[in-house]
Amino acid sequence: MSARTLRITLIVMAVLGTALASYLTYIHYEDIKPLCTAGSSCIKVQSSIYSKLAGVPVALIGLLGYIAILGSLLVPESETSRLATMSFTLIGFGFSAYLTYRELFSIHAICEECASSAVLITIMAGLSVWRFLRGDAGQAARSAAASAAQTGARESSAPLGTASP
Repeated sequence: MSARTLRITLIVMAVLGTALASYLTYIHYEDIKPLCTAGSSCIKVQSSIYSKLAGVPVALIGLLGYIAILGSLLVPESETSRLATMSFTLIGFGFSAYLTYRELFSIHAICEECASSAVLITIMAGLSVWRFLRGDAGQAARSAAASAAQTGARESSAPLGTASP
């Protein structure tokens, strides 16, 4: 997968995560029942004591996290931006793993939207780690190809019988 494709994939996933977290934040503040097929499981999870952290809805924390990830993907690509994306997604993954643990072992109910977000952030964390570890390998390959093309162009333009520098 090219660096460009990987970045676009992560951007699309961050937009999906932002939309999902926006929906969950909206239904929290409007006190609306979530749309889910699991019956009352979503309501049970979203009304539990674990639905807030220090008084802040976890949906809002997730929304801010997805916005931070998206922001780190929209700035010019560099090692620092790749590190930021990886850091944000790994923190999100850890937070999501904690919340999933609470769903399974404390609340004994699964929220479909929460589980969807957990799957999304897990995939994003894996992709962002891969992207960071790859570094700018794609950029290095393009630079090497451009350098080789320039060297070839200089050699072909040198007069016969002379060597290029």
